[in-house]
Amino acid sequence: MLPPMTPRERLLMIAPGVLFLVAFGSFEIGRFASRKEAERRVAAQQSTSEIEDIFAVLRNPDIGKRRFPFDLLVKNSTGRKVATFDKEDPASSAILEAIREAADHAMKIHSEEGSALRGLRRINEGSRFFEDTLREHIDANEGLFCSVPETAEGKEQRTGYPDLRIEHVESGTVAYLDPKLYEEKSRSSTLRSFYYKMSSSDSSKITEDAHHLLLGFSHDGADGEWTFLNWELLDLSSLKVKLKAEFQASNSDLYSGELVIGSSSAPGAR
Repeated sequence: MLPPMTPRERLLMIAPGVLFLVAFGSFEIGRFASRKEAERRVAAQQSTSEIEDIFAVLRNPDIGKRRFPFDLLVKNSTGRKVATFDKEDPASSAILEAIREAADHAMKIHSEEGSALRGLRRINEGSRFFEDTLREHIDANEGLFCSVPETAEGKEQRTGYPDLRIEHVESGTVAYLDPKLYEEKSRSSTLRSFYYKMSSSDSSKITEDAHHLLLGFSHDGADGEWTFLNWELLDLSSLKVKLKAEFQASNSDLYSGELVIGSSSAPGAR
């Protein structure tokens, strides 16, 4: 019968196995870390490559001169069609007549002395009053429903294009309406007065095949005492738009802390 092993002998016997396991584990950890590092490098390279590809497109000197069909832009970004407006169609005709009456009414009441627009600092702040007046007046027509468009997530959203949604209930015909206010003398201006921002399908307010209409109200330019002169209704189905490449940052991006290298007082004192 063999004598029992001493603790030292037992340690010497199991030591090679322990060392092997430690070495194997270290190898596997190192290989895993190397694989993760390689994946991070590939992802970074892909991200850099994508950014450089975008820059290459935006550097094209013709990009700001090209004109893009608005209907294809909407179709590409939302999957929805921009329908041409047919004034002879009964449903479209009913929508047109309601817009005519509402536009006349809005132009009249917002030119009066008691209008909520009087005293505003900027005419752009008055757009919402026109939207509310148009919505109320159009919605009062039997057979029509006028509301603020909802996103695909079912959220009513005031900001962004379009401002109003009109539905001819019996036929299901839908028209999006976007009111704009502009000074009469700037009618032929080449400065931007309409824009459309591509967004995810969930946050887009365009959720249906529809007519897309713009209702422009001209005014005399008398700040704080505007008188509205004319209105024009436009069918955007044949509109051509230009792309303005613009990079932007918010105050939150700028003053978040990591960019600040000096200030008049400690951040906590603000």
